[in-house]
Amino acid sequence: MSKVERKKWSENFSEWYNELIEIAGIQDKRYPVKGMNIWLPYGLKIMRNIERFVHSEMERTGHDEVLFPALIPETEFQKEAEHIAGFEGEVFWVTHAGHDPLDIRLILRPTSETAMYSMFSLWIRSHADLPFKVYQIVNTYRYETKHTRPLIRVREISRFFEAHTAHDSYEDAERQIKEDLEIFDGLARFLAIPYIISKRPDWDKFPGAYYSLGAEVMMPDGRTLQIGTMHNYRQNFAKAYNIQYETETGDHEFVHQTTFGMSERLLAAVIAIHGDDRGMVLPPTIAPIQVVIVPIPKKDAEADVFAYAREIAEELRAAGIRVHIDERDIRPGRKFYDWELKGVPLRVEVGPRDVEGKKAVLARRDTLEKLVVEREDIVEEVRKTLDAIHENLHKRAGEFLESHIKRVGTIEEARAVFEDRRGIVEIPWCGEESCGLEMEEALDAKMLGTPYPEEKAKAPEGKKCPVCGREARFIARFARTY
Repeated sequence: MSKVERKKWSENFSEWYNELIEIAGIQDKRYPVKGMNIWLPYGLKIMRNIERFVHSEMERTGHDEVLFPALIPETEFQKEAEHIAGFEGEVFWVTHAGHDPLDIRLILRPTSETAMYSMFSLWIRSHADLPFKVYQIVNTYRYETKHTRPLIRVREISRFFEAHTAHDSYEDAERQIKEDLEIFDGLARFLAIPYIISKRPDWDKFPGAYYSLGAEVMMPDGRTLQIGTMHNYRQNFAKAYNIQYETETGDHEFVHQTTFGMSERLLAAVIAIHGDDRGMVLPPTIAPIQVVIVPIPKKDAEADVFAYAREIAEELRAAGIRVHIDERDIRPGRKFYDWELKGVPLRVEVGPRDVEGKKAVLARRDTLEKLVVEREDIVEEVRKTLDAIHENLHKRAGEFLESHIKRVGTIEEARAVFEDRRGIVEIPWCGEESCGLEMEEALDAKMLGTPYPEEKAKAPEGKKCPVCGREARFIARFARTY
């Protein structure tokens, strides 16, 4: 039996990932603008399956879909001073229309607060309009100066999800954040991805936010990847954009706002977390092809393996399973290689003996195990096996994440963790920004923040901040990040 190998996956992750993105048909990086890549059909199908889940959750929770223009006038962008301070160095400016300079410069949206909120001030008038909940999936643009990497660090984020809400109180905005966390948890389970949520330190929160939450996953090389954010703005943007509503008593109040954001980094996380040295391993939930059937004909055999394969395919298709028959005139081994590379969760092999014995062979992509099943049981066995694959992927990834979180008490212990295997270090912290920044510098790592919900963030009694020696108030998380 073949053994799952993850040596290149863990030891040469960067090379493994960059190569796989192209050969597995996810994206082509050769477009002549750095950091802007072409979605290939197979990769886009996977991403659309992720987005289908997101759309259904937005509909379930009462969000309406909108679609805003990509260009934002500089006058609107300037209204929120803290926001522009955070993004001004990253934006793409549009300064000319043909040969003529524009009276007002435009930017390609880096995110949509400054585009949307001038319209919110026109749309929201009364307490009856609240809560107001919209979302969109669009392209956003940021002039990324660091080393670009497909799906992870790009200049055009082409599948950027953002939900924007407005509320009549801080308490209702907090309820929305809890709903966002519930949606995200469902999505992460759908993708079989374990994660952590941290409350960002004040110096690293989203520009203009009252507080920010970030969701991280553990990558094969021990670095973390942020795959989701939730922000409570309180009334910061509402005051800048004059978004007010009339209360039941006839007074006027500024709304409270939140946002929830994700991107194609979700797919990057799936590829990275579940993969192995043979390629991708896709959760059945998002695989464009859940089952590939490979007929294996033999010379002089009377059995028609192709007809048998088509019968099985029809039965699986009728049961709602996404199935494909590989009838290419190439060796079976080459077919196995191709579909393993693309991460198809389950392969069904049928040869003359299987036809004669009314059986089939199921080959799992996650464990590489094979199982012989009776023809009459194939739909039930395929369903059970797909469920088992999803469960196993989530369990394996959860164990990997847990094994890379280490709680320590000193800077020296934290350094040792990063030298040994990287991962996430949890360390006592007094809560002072100066101590947090000093720890970031000493560890050459980023503070992700404090564990969330906040009851998980309290430092055990008697613990001291390793920088200043004062009583620790929080547990702070540090990691090397993408």
